[in-house]
Amino acid sequence: MALKKGSVSGFAKHEDEGGNGGIGGYRLVLAVLVALSVLASLPFVVVSDFHTIGEGVISSSPSKGVIDDIPVKTNNTATIGVNSSVNNNFTLSLSLVGDSSVDAISMLSQTTVVSRGTLQVEEDTSLGAARRIAREERHENQLLELDLDPPNEDTIVKLENANMQASELVDSSIIGKYSKWKKENQNKNQDSTIRLMRDQIIMARIYLSISEKKRKHDLVQELQICLKRSRGVLGEANIDAELHYSAPKKIKAMADVLSKARDQLFDCKLVTRKLRAMLLTEEEKVRRLKRQNTFLIQLGVKGIPGGIRCLSLRLTIDYYLLPPERRNFPRSENLEDPRFHHYALSTDNVLAAAVVVNSTVMNAKDSSKHVFHLVTDSLNFGALKMWFLLNPPEEATIHVENLDELKWLNSSYCPVLRQLNSAAMREYYFKAGHSTTRSSSASNLKYRNPKYLSMLNHLRFYLPQIFPELDKILFLDDDIVVQKDLTGLWLVDLEGKVNGAVETCVENFHRFDKYLNFSNSFIAREFDPNACGWAYGMNIFDLKEWKKRNLTGVYHTWQNLNEDRLLWKLGTLPPGLMTFYGLTYSLNKSWHVLGLGYNPSINPSEIENAAVIHYNGNMKPWMEMAMTKYRPYWTKYIDYDNPYLRQCNFVK
Repeated sequence: MALKKGSVSGFAKHEDEGGNGGIGGYRLVLAVLVALSVLASLPFVVVSDFHTIGEGVISSSPSKGVIDDIPVKTNNTATIGVNSSVNNNFTLSLSLVGDSSVDAISMLSQTTVVSRGTLQVEEDTSLGAARRIAREERHENQLLELDLDPPNEDTIVKLENANMQASELVDSSIIGKYSKWKKENQNKNQDSTIRLMRDQIIMARIYLSISEKKRKHDLVQELQICLKRSRGVLGEANIDAELHYSAPKKIKAMADVLSKARDQLFDCKLVTRKLRAMLLTEEEKVRRLKRQNTFLIQLGVKGIPGGIRCLSLRLTIDYYLLPPERRNFPRSENLEDPRFHHYALSTDNVLAAAVVVNSTVMNAKDSSKHVFHLVTDSLNFGALKMWFLLNPPEEATIHVENLDELKWLNSSYCPVLRQLNSAAMREYYFKAGHSTTRSSSASNLKYRNPKYLSMLNHLRFYLPQIFPELDKILFLDDDIVVQKDLTGLWLVDLEGKVNGAVETCVENFHRFDKYLNFSNSFIAREFDPNACGWAYGMNIFDLKEWKKRNLTGVYHTWQNLNEDRLLWKLGTLPPGLMTFYGLTYSLNKSWHVLGLGYNPSINPSEIENAAVIHYNGNMKPWMEMAMTKYRPYWTKYIDYDNPYLRQCNFVK
């Protein structure tokens, strides 16, 4: 039906008379019509500046203005959000949920006005109520979740204890072993250029591998050139200050090539596989280097420094040039007098023995009361005697004995000598089939260490037989330094026990199960796996009680049972723990501080306050591998102006 002209004119006239209010009414009618058409037919609609961005989501994208994200969520209605972007573009979105879609769209049409690219959001009373309800429901849900399983006091205590233990572990690992790591990372920007170059090199290696597989020859060439130049600039630098001045240019060039490679080749799966392969390769390199390091350390421990060989040779020559009447020490009448303080030391190292004797005498209140019994092999007998003939230890008494002259110490009496001479033992220690490569024979080489094969190391089990007239004796290793007067050790009441020693167990470390094979029935039946271990190196022995209990016979019994090495593998400490089990008196730890041959983090105050410090471990103070900060405690007792030491090129 056609409209009358007057009707149209009247409508237009009404608009003109109404001014802005007429236009606003027209737009309101239009908005209502659009809303009804959406509900009647389509789930997606485009009208004016609105466009759809998903099912049930309406979005508007004006070109100006900045509005922060404003999310509103109601459980059974909708989610409204105003999302802004960096370049001043933003969207208004509405996610429809459940049967409240009509109310949500109606609410949106009543409260959102879009005009000339500027979006203004006005809340009416109903929208404010919806937001308040949503907040309250979220809060209630959170409280409900907490109330479902409220933690009791025990649970809270357990959680607190677990967190405390975890924090203690982290603190101890960072402050102690990984203190260097901690210091390096206190400043995140420290040497950042070097780290950036290393990271670039890693990524370049990854893309080089991928580009070679995908036959990107031009990219391969560019990456190879950049890798060569970056490695050349990096060189042996460890800090940014050591880098070549051209480092920034190389970094920029590498970044350009890496950006190009990423655009052409980036594949997350390929990069991940390559990184994993590189990691496994580096781990294998680390393992191989560790094996080589073990081999070289064992080789270094086995060898004798050239200076010590030179010293022994020169002293031996000069000793046998002496007339027989000048080869004897004074005060021999003190050697069997139990009123003196007697020391036992078995060694084949002249310089080490000199430090032990000198440090003991220099720190003694009355050196005339001390008697030193040194036992060595025939190869070093002349050298050791000559050194102390030329360098007598003040008023102390000294005696040097040749191991080979102890005729009673033979294979028929001593199980160790019999075992060392057996074909099975020679096969075990010097097996022809053993590999001679650095990587595979490291573990075998330690079995050939002289300290495991030399009878000098086993003499500690024969002290009553070597010194039958003595009641007490202080046994010392040759890798110790005495820092205080040791007279007090002879006054210690051992309470009927035989061995006075410092215990070494800490928590689960250095207990019997570390040294002995508790899968063996003999071991499991006789010993407690949690019994505390103790240290050789400074031990006060009651020889009268030793002989009464026939402990040398006990040692022989265990040594015979271990001929096939099923009870323990190496050394004299395991049989010592077994022989003196239940017969060891625990001395105060300040008498004997250990670890200077392997532990770099000993408290300096412990070292200063110790009566005896012990370089147990591979890093002996007379070797080049010794730890520098501990070496002065040893070298202070050596006179480097001695002509023999100068001739053999000894230096501090």
